[in-house]
Amino acid sequence: MASTTFSGPVTSTNGFVGNLTGNVTGNVTGNVTGNIAGTGRVTHATTAAINATATATAAEVATGYITSTSAAATAITLPTGTLLGAALGAVKGTIFDLYIDNTGGANTVTIVVAVNGILSSAAADTPGSFGDLTVASGVTGLARFTLMFSSATAYVFTRTA
Repeated sequence: MASTTFSGPVTSTNGFVGNLTGNVTGNVTGNVTGNIAGTGRVTHATTAAINATATATAAEVATGYITSTSAAATAITLPTGTLLGAALGAVKGTIFDLYIDNTGGANTVTIVVAVNGILSSAAADTPGSFGDLTVASGVTGLARFTLMFSSATAYVFTRTA
């Protein structure tokens, strides 16, 4: 098969067949089947800063990376499943990772799950690890949470790192 280079967007009415190699930048929408291999690195082009107790907007969460540099204890409430699902284009089976970076903070950040978001059974059964919703400050102040959508408007929430 010959190789072709395009300089603009490429669409297909019947899907694409074959292997994808190299770097992919931008947004991927739709269904992806098969294996995705790479370096394991995720780079967030944009981040959101929440430095005081607040409800995060769906757009802030959709960046995938929230920082906090607050000297005071901070609670970040996630948006409703409806708002977050719409911002992410979520459907049943969508999985989304959210990183919280509190390395520049001087106090803990606590994540609060909102309406249509529930803690997973792993989080409920093991609150000291999968259910740990606090992020320490300083050098250990990094956490990853995974949101798994059971519908376009509801998600299950688990700490995964």
